[in-house]
Amino acid sequence: MAPPISIPEYYTNKTIFITGSSGFMGKVLIEKLLRDCPDIKKIYMLMRPKKGHGSKERLDDLLAFRIFDRLKAEHPERFQKLHVIPGDILLENLGISAEDRKVIQDETQIIFHCAACVRFDMFLRDAVKMNTLGTKMVLELTEGVKNLEVFVHVSTSYCRCEMELFEEKLYPSKHRPHHVMQAVDWMDDDLLKHLQPKIIEPQPNTYAYTKSLTEDLVSQYEGKFPIAIARPSIVTAAYKEPLPGWVDNLNGPTGLLVGAGKGVIRTMHCNDSYRADVVPVDIAVNACIVLSYLTGIEQPKELKICNITLSELNPLTWGQALDMGRVHVHEFPFSICLWYPGGSAKSSWIQHQLALFFTHLLPAYFVDLLLFLMGQKTFMIKMQKRINYGLEVLQYYTTKEWYFVNDNFAALKDQISNQDNNVFYTDLRAINWNKYIRNYIRGAREYVVKEDPSTLPQARRLHKQLYYLDKTVQVMLGLLITYIVYYYINMFFSVINA
Repeated sequence: MAPPISIPEYYTNKTIFITGSSGFMGKVLIEKLLRDCPDIKKIYMLMRPKKGHGSKERLDDLLAFRIFDRLKAEHPERFQKLHVIPGDILLENLGISAEDRKVIQDETQIIFHCAACVRFDMFLRDAVKMNTLGTKMVLELTEGVKNLEVFVHVSTSYCRCEMELFEEKLYPSKHRPHHVMQAVDWMDDDLLKHLQPKIIEPQPNTYAYTKSLTEDLVSQYEGKFPIAIARPSIVTAAYKEPLPGWVDNLNGPTGLLVGAGKGVIRTMHCNDSYRADVVPVDIAVNACIVLSYLTGIEQPKELKICNITLSELNPLTWGQALDMGRVHVHEFPFSICLWYPGGSAKSSWIQHQLALFFTHLLPAYFVDLLLFLMGQKTFMIKMQKRINYGLEVLQYYTTKEWYFVNDNFAALKDQISNQDNNVFYTDLRAINWNKYIRNYIRGAREYVVKEDPSTLPQARRLHKQLYYLDKTVQVMLGLLITYIVYYYINMFFSVINA
């Protein structure tokens, strides 16, 4: 049975504190709360000050994103509920003034801790400071909140990558969080760099390692106040809201999509039969809102953990996603392309390395040679090295498969009313992946690359020209190879006959 009050009713007159409000999920969370929980009292947002920019300018920067256009048109008065708290997750006591600290602890009922660095290659000291020590300071702030109803910590379902079966329960970290925070504080850079691979083992990167540490740290506050841990998998472009296909960064699949669409990425090491566990950002945010609502009403003493994952709900393989992407990138081509989009995923590491050499590195050296001879600044080799490094980081996730138990997530829709389900939808089974990926490509083109839809006719003409150029080059290379083979075969028989 659904609780006696609806989700908007629960959030009525509530004051919320959000970290990571300027991040991908943070923006969507703020927009959703303002639009569909209209009687929220206030939303305090921890935002890092910028030199020469006050709180108003920081808020204006946030609201300049197009996802807020609908609210600006329909309910501009709701933005008055937003209040910037100047601070920094990396500073002592979050860099929050004593006055602001008192305001948060006196007024807040709900905390969403979304702040984290999602860079996989971050130096261990920096990752610990951002993801673990930062969370420690947020928890210390939370301890002093007088009327706290729920603390929602946004983690990741990839915090224990060595486990093929990952359940909705706490997994203690390999090391004690406080020991690691102390160690990275006194170790010098050289020593820590030397020890880092051994410390994070068996995790593939410092992001996964520190997210595991942080979950362990959060669990130490169990019983002090109601806690919910939300574990989204790979968060991707919006399914429906605030705009279909909306995305604001090049992280993960978005970077691959844009790189492939521009003809820059032509190979990746990927088992195309493995499942791609992706969750649209609006569904991930809705799940966090519903999880907060249910936890706030139930007031459990134990942790609530929710794996916000695709799993078996609506399976999608990497191969299916790539095939659909190839179709729709021709419908929404990019205006600036290095070459005609092509290439493929390789399940064989050797095939991938060969393709890297012939389709990435050789063309890069050739283009840079031409630029050098023309007296222009070279850039292709440097760019390809960055791309290849990014592919190496991502291939860990495209060449392995996990099974996430997500019963708590799947059950969210059954614990709320039909009306709330329509507004705060979390059912991944409703997604048509072909339509979703079409919107994803269009969204990446419009919102990330900043190409206006009016440029599509010109982009399609360029796309067509690149197609014929690509085919011409393929034919010429084919003829060249045929000639070389023919020449050496003739020479071989001439030697034999002689």
